[in-house]
Amino acid sequence: DAARRHGDLIVELRALKIFLAGREIGSLRTRLTALAGDKIVSGDSEMALRTELGRLDTEVMAAEAEMTARGDTDISDELVRVEQLRERARGLAAVLVERRRSMERDRGQLMDAGVVANLENDAVRFAAELAAVQDDLSGLAPQAEELTADEEAFAIERGQMTAVTQLASSGNAASSAAAEVRGELRSLKSGLERGEAELRRQISRLDNLRQRIERLESETVRLKSECEQSQSIEAPLVAEVEVAESRRIHADATSEAVGASRQEANEALSRWRARSDALQLALDSARARAGAEKLADLDGVLGTMLELVEIDQGWEAAAEAAMGEALLAVVVRDPDAARAALKSLRSSKTAGAVIALGVATSAASTSANVISVGEPVRAHVRAHASENATNRGQIETLLDTLVGGAVRVQDWSSAVDVAIANPSAVIVTADGDRFGRAGWRLGASGGGATAAALEEAVENVARAALELERADTKLRSAKAESLAARQSESDLTRQLDANDARFAAASEALARAQGDRREASNEIETVERSVAEATERLDRERMRIQELDALVPALEADEQAEAAAASARGEARARIESSSALLGSRRKDLEVRNAALHERQQFLERRIEETERRLQADAIARNEAAQRRTAIERSLEAATSLSSLVDSHRLAIEGRLATLHDQRRRQSEAVRALVTRLDETRRARSAAEKQLDETRERARRVEVEEAEARMRLEAAVETLRRDLELEPEAAEAAEMPALGDGVSASARVRDLERELRLLGPINPLALEEFNELQERHRFLEAQLEDVRNTRRELSRVIKAVDAEIQSVFAAAFADVSVNFTSLFTMLFPGGVGRLILTNPDDLLNTGIEVEAKPSGKNVKKLSLLSGGERSLTALAYLFAVFRSRPSPFYVMDEVEAALDDVNLHRFLSLITEFRRDAQLLIVSHQKRTMEAGDSLLGVSMQPGGSSKLVTERQTANA
Repeated sequence: DAARRHGDLIVELRALKIFLAGREIGSLRTRLTALAGDKIVSGDSEMALRTELGRLDTEVMAAEAEMTARGDTDISDELVRVEQLRERARGLAAVLVERRRSMERDRGQLMDAGVVANLENDAVRFAAELAAVQDDLSGLAPQAEELTADEEAFAIERGQMTAVTQLASSGNAASSAAAEVRGELRSLKSGLERGEAELRRQISRLDNLRQRIERLESETVRLKSECEQSQSIEAPLVAEVEVAESRRIHADATSEAVGASRQEANEALSRWRARSDALQLALDSARARAGAEKLADLDGVLGTMLELVEIDQGWEAAAEAAMGEALLAVVVRDPDAARAALKSLRSSKTAGAVIALGVATSAASTSANVISVGEPVRAHVRAHASENATNRGQIETLLDTLVGGAVRVQDWSSAVDVAIANPSAVIVTADGDRFGRAGWRLGASGGGATAAALEEAVENVARAALELERADTKLRSAKAESLAARQSESDLTRQLDANDARFAAASEALARAQGDRREASNEIETVERSVAEATERLDRERMRIQELDALVPALEADEQAEAAAASARGEARARIESSSALLGSRRKDLEVRNAALHERQQFLERRIEETERRLQADAIARNEAAQRRTAIERSLEAATSLSSLVDSHRLAIEGRLATLHDQRRRQSEAVRALVTRLDETRRARSAAEKQLDETRERARRVEVEEAEARMRLEAAVETLRRDLELEPEAAEAAEMPALGDGVSASARVRDLERELRLLGPINPLALEEFNELQERHRFLEAQLEDVRNTRRELSRVIKAVDAEIQSVFAAAFADVSVNFTSLFTMLFPGGVGRLILTNPDDLLNTGIEVEAKPSGKNVKKLSLLSGGERSLTALAYLFAVFRSRPSPFYVMDEVEAALDDVNLHRFLSLITEFRRDAQLLIVSHQKRTMEAGDSLLGVSMQPGGSSKLVTERQTANA
């Protein structure tokens, strides 16, 4: 029942495991497909991010180039020039204001009385001022040359700065390459850390697996030792079980035989008891009919005839028929006792018969004719041995009278014929038929009950009881022996079963340990491959990290140099812009001062000339003063208009300057927007780099998960094929077994495994073995019944064959014995030879002794005969067999080689006798034997030739 339950649990558990394995394999394959899709998406994302990074790098470089280009615009130069023009316009306005003031002052001086003196003073003053202006102009020339040289140097430096900026804009890839290398390096280092952690875990797992294999190997060695020990114990146990089984079979056979003997003894006791009871009843009945009970106390009463005679076995019915009514009569000692007995019967009114001994009677005789056809009954009936000699003699005389003339024949038909032929004779049969002068009667009148028969029956009852007691003792002993043999066999069988259980458990544990070892070995190979692959991958990553670490300093140096260069370029650009503004301011101041000094010089020169002319000619000066006043007034008007013109131009310049300042402001705003866009682009680039790192990390995680899922899938498929012997497709196609409400497949598997553990050690083949043993039991029962039937049939056949063998052997022996005796007498005239059975009562096991006595010798052993005599004796036996069982032909090979001439003549005479009825083929070297033959066949060989057959027929003898 446990095995059947175990089998049901195993079937359900197998179905659930197949379903769960199929679902796991399907989920793993779906997971692999999803991971493959994620891997493709990650690859596409990485490619897109790389493209985006390239685009952002291009935008950064374009923005930087645009900033550089915006830094190279001429708004600043124009702004400087406009500011210079404004300052110049302001200077001109100031000069015009000063000129107008001077002309107004001159116009006032022309109206003053002390004009000459003032003119002289003005001439001296103007000459001093002119000298100072000339000194100032001569001091401006070196400043102009220095400013020109500075402007030329600035132009050269500005051109170089522009080239450097353009070159730096084209070489901005160092920062992006450094950022990409740093991102890849971070990803590789994080991946390396995870890979090293995974490698350490795999190495730890590998060490655990190796330790497990060592434990399994030691367990395998121990289990193999247990299996070998169980196997070494099994052979002696099997031999002991076989011996115990033989002992048990022998004990069962003995018990069965003793039981059969006991049953036979019991049946014999029952038969003899029944016979004894029947005889006792018959005797009691006979005694009652004869009145023996009434006559028991009388003197001279010997008993009934049944009590006083003994009848041979098988002759009871014939003797009873021969004695007739006398068998039931009471026998008394003499006629006086008979008279007293009759008187007693008469007085008691009891019927009865009395026979007196000592009465003179004549013995009945049987004619020779009757004796020739039958056997006298008298020889098989006698007085009881317990009687004294006198009574026994009188009883014998009485028996002569009663059965002396009775003869037993075979059947009633023959009895009728004999009775008709001999009317005075009493003819009886074995069945109790009686044919005499008193009439013919068929069937026995009694039951063969005599005192002797009763005594024999009682003795047989005692013997049967003793035999039954012995049989009971033997049966108890045999049963005890059988029980001990069965107990011994059971103990040995239990030991053998326990040894088989130990061997099976050890074998199962060995197979399980070997399977676990193979599984661990396979897992070690998988883990070793994973470790090797991980080590190789980590080595590649370390080499890549080393390469990147080697590249990082150079890239960082390039990046720092690029940043320093960019900073230097910015500082240089600021310095150049500052130098440009300073140079512009210096140029403007120089031009304003130069223009003011030249204008002052011209003014002073004109004033000096005018003053000198006024001093040279006063008259003329007055006229000219008037003219001069007019000219001054016109000049004043011109200066006023010129001042208005300069103011209008100054206003226009200031408007242009405001426009330039607005353009400069807008340009600054554009630059700030460009800087903002550049910063945003750089931030987007950094975000893209970070996203690329995350994408690469996710791709690596996907690869790790894919490798793990693939390994789990391979392990699940291998486990499915190894443990369940099923392909994954069949497991995936398996449907979920029927489960109870609210019960999951995994929970049911745990319940089944728990129930299997609770069942304990179960032989999973017990049910199959039980069915096989039950089938074998039915088969063996049928075979046993067939064997019993066959045994009974064979017993009958063996009995029939034994009977046939005995019959055939007896007949053959009788014929061969007679023929041997006659042939021995023929071959040994005057001698006597015969065949004797060593055990005539057992023809199946008897041997045959040959007794040979040649004439004049008293020898009984063949070894004491001469060689020729032994040969003739053997020939006599051989031809006796031939004569008893004739054959169409006989073949003999040099049987007469040891015979002398006399014995050879006797042998040839025997051959002559047998050749009339059969063909004889004799191989011989005797010449006389050859002469006696009808045909001679010989083989000769010529020298150097082949053998040749020679044939010669002797027609004369034919």
